[in-house]
Amino acid sequence: MKKVGLFFGSFNPIHIGHLILANYILENSDMDELWFVVSPQNPFKDKKSLLKDHNRLDMVQLAVKNYPKMRASNVEFSLPQPSYTIDTLTYLHEKYPDYSFSLIMGEDNLGSLHKWKNSELLIKNHHIIVYPRVFDGEKKDSEYLNHENISLIKAPVIELSATEIRNMIKAGKNVRPMLPPEVFDYLDGSSFYK
Repeated sequence: MKKVGLFFGSFNPIHIGHLILANYILENSDMDELWFVVSPQNPFKDKKSLLKDHNRLDMVQLAVKNYPKMRASNVEFSLPQPSYTIDTLTYLHEKYPDYSFSLIMGEDNLGSLHKWKNSELLIKNHHIIVYPRVFDGEKKDSEYLNHENISLIKAPVIELSATEIRNMIKAGKNVRPMLPPEVFDYLDGSSFYK
């Protein structure tokens, strides 16, 4: 059975922090592949600042092209919106019955997991890999921390956000070190985020 980690996100844009984390998880687990699942619309985020779905997918494809165990996934593009993780996982299990899927999420998301659609089913039926995040304000322990389907990993904490990168691009600042070179070139030749 192929083991696949699912890293959901807007990737608006994908940055080196995403790649460092994905690579760390692949190198320190028994996962065969890691898929960046580009979400058309996160139910908890404003869609105004999102680049078009295909532009974000293009950037992820460019970013992972030199990583054989990573791939970009547009699975949510054809599913009803907004996208709910439980629905995407159900669809993937039906489409790939021989694959075992693990969900990858930041520790900050674990604290709000109870707000997710069918969260009890999600945690009961799926392995979840949780990576550390820097918290604004007080860190709250999640009720799920000790659940048997939750694995906490000690991945490097990368203090880099897509929001910060978008703001820097808008302000005309240099973001080259924060982006995979192919993604920087893609954005540099465009008016995106300006």
